Amino acid sequence: MTVWLVIPTYDEAANLEAIVAAALANLSERRRLLIVDDSSPDGTGEIADRLAAADDDVEVLHRPVKEGIGPAYVAGFRRALAGGADLIAQMDADFSHDPADLPRLLAATDSADVVLGSRYVDGGEVSDWGPLRRAISRGGSSYARAALGIEVRDVTGGFKVFRREVLEAIDLGSISAQGYAFQVETTYRAIDAGFRVLELPITFRDRRVGESKMSGRIVLEAALAVPAMRLRRR
Repeated sequence: MTVWLVIPTYDEAANLEAIVAAALANLSERRRLLIVDDSSPDGTGEIADRLAAADDDVEVLHRPVKEGIGPAYVAGFRRALAGGADLIAQMDADFSHDPADLPRLLAATDSADVVLGSRYVDGGEVSDWGPLRRAISRGGSSYARAALGIEVRDVTGGFKVFRREVLEAIDLGSISAQGYAFQVETTYRAIDAGFRVLELPITFRDRRVGESKMSGRIVLEAALAVPAMRLRRR
């Protein structure tokens, strides 16, 4: 099956070359790595172009403005679907998701429609976070799970693989979440459409270098967006 890996970037110049090399080393031959850059001022886009020029399996989608991780993923997913992807994977650019987990997640699509690298199932864990950030993350997942009436433990998780049929079915164009609520909404829509979501344990690590994109505004957006998701699906 043809696999596309979508990696959104904004100011990831210090991480990009290493994450691309590690991801390609863990993908099969029928692969495409798509970098979606939102006009990073630190030169990430230029590095992406250089990597694409050196490797036919790497492609870059340049977006003119920073709109958030949600619109970046939607643009990347649309490009992957148009390019003939059978499986579409997503992961962060900062090594918080381990590229070595990719083969395991991809293989699990033999028995599931969406495979989610989960911090909060048996065997999963978070390293390098303090108590407050752990509490916010776990609390956010618990809140979304209760509000939406679903059983996925790590509903805010962003390390996923979708079968193309899922992304074709969940109406990407109507997803309004710009921040990390996007992760909740795509998983919820997949479940609501009758697709099977499987969680596999991963170890989530804090970013190696650079600054976190998490902010109070993103947390607030997610808190307000979650109940609205369920109302819209009724």
